[in-house]
Amino acid sequence: GFPGWCGKTVISQALSKYSNSDVVCYAACGERGNELAEVLYDFPRLFVERGGHEVSIMNRTALIANTFLTIVPFAAREASIYTAVTLSEYYRDMGLNVSMMADSTSRWAEALREVSGRLGEMPGDQGYPAYMATRLAQFYERAGVVRTLGSFPAQRTGSVSIVGAVSPPGGDFRDAVTTATLAITSVFWGLDKKLAQRKSFPAINTFISHSKYLEVLDNYYRKPTGACDPRPCTDFIEIRAQASTLLAQEKDLLDIVQLVGQDSIAEPDKALLAVARDFHQNFLEQNSYTPFDAFCPLYKTAWMLRNYMTFYKCATTALTAGAGPAMTWAELQTRTSGLIDGLADQKFLDSKLGRDHVEGALKALHAQIKDAFAALI
Repeated sequence: GFPGWCGKTVISQALSKYSNSDVVCYAACGERGNELAEVLYDFPRLFVERGGHEVSIMNRTALIANTFLTIVPFAAREASIYTAVTLSEYYRDMGLNVSMMADSTSRWAEALREVSGRLGEMPGDQGYPAYMATRLAQFYERAGVVRTLGSFPAQRTGSVSIVGAVSPPGGDFRDAVTTATLAITSVFWGLDKKLAQRKSFPAINTFISHSKYLEVLDNYYRKPTGACDPRPCTDFIEIRAQASTLLAQEKDLLDIVQLVGQDSIAEPDKALLAVARDFHQNFLEQNSYTPFDAFCPLYKTAWMLRNYMTFYKCATTALTAGAGPAMTWAELQTRTSGLIDGLADQKFLDSKLGRDHVEGALKALHAQIKDAFAALI
């Protein structure tokens, strides 16, 4: 569910640019023409490595353009989504992995409503046709992995991954299209207008976003993923849960701080707020137009998370240690300012420098955090 002006198109374009797909089908259904013009301008200038050679991203991209124009009939807007998913299935049957971006399914549903009204059909919720949820389900169910029937090459496998952008009017998540989409899909990124107004991009609200694939992906994180990534991130699940807990505790603490002020809370709570604030600014906030933020491999994400959680646990231990005089967060912050700067600078490590270089720098920071707090406690 993406309210307007929250960066949904930038996210869709970033997924198109950097997804590990053989083919990308980008359907611009009822969106502004300048957004498609941006795709046509940027994509030919971006490159991805295929078979040891750099090729233009435009070489693997198919655009289905049906922008918001009054002269375009609604029936054509309805057909654009079907055209895109059929084209995706065509490439899937060739044994390719396809990513399809539908921007946006809300405009498609509006076209369904217009066509249904002209046919004189009985309207459903908010004027949408009664079969709108069924059509949405039929669309999303065309995604998945298949083993094709062709005999050459033998047992070729292809897939279609659908990313649909929903634009609820006024950011109301009770909208009929949003409700129907949530009932069908397994992954949901909810964009928050307040985050977008604070220029915190991507403006993904971590409390309303969810994924039903967490348990399915546990084995992926715990085991080697093949020759391309032989070193697993075995504790990624645990540190991800710790980060989610940290953000939830921050939300509860902010409500208390608004009532009593930050000076009235305990020192470990002050550390929690400071670490969570830095986590928001230097981990969750990303600039898709910079090389170090546009794409982040799993190993870098895992080590950044690991360093943040290690710093927070060590800081909490130092502030609650029983031996000796109690240390304040202000004092600890001064004595560990270099480590805090190091946490903020993690994101600037460009993954193009290679895994050994990036992972080595992040491991060195992890060791510095442990050694520094061992000397303090």
